[in-house]
Amino acid sequence: MWDTCSVQLTVQLPRDIAAQAEEVQKADPDFLSRVVLYGLTRRSIYRHLRGPERQAGDAETEESVQPGR
Repeated sequence: MWDTCSVQLTVQLPRDIAAQAEEVQKADPDFLSRVVLYGLTRRSIYRHLRGPERQAGDAETEESVQPGR
């Protein structure tokens, strides 16, 4: 289907949501991967449909929204 590679993600979640995510990971190890793939695919499609004229400004906005910078 696609060329793929593994990535390591670290996220900060509220404790109750983190506990739920751990339960889901134990019950269905592929589920969280599919959720992340779905979300990133939707974002990619959305950005593509918005067009290239908006993407230059998006990078600046994303940098300013990133916590810890």
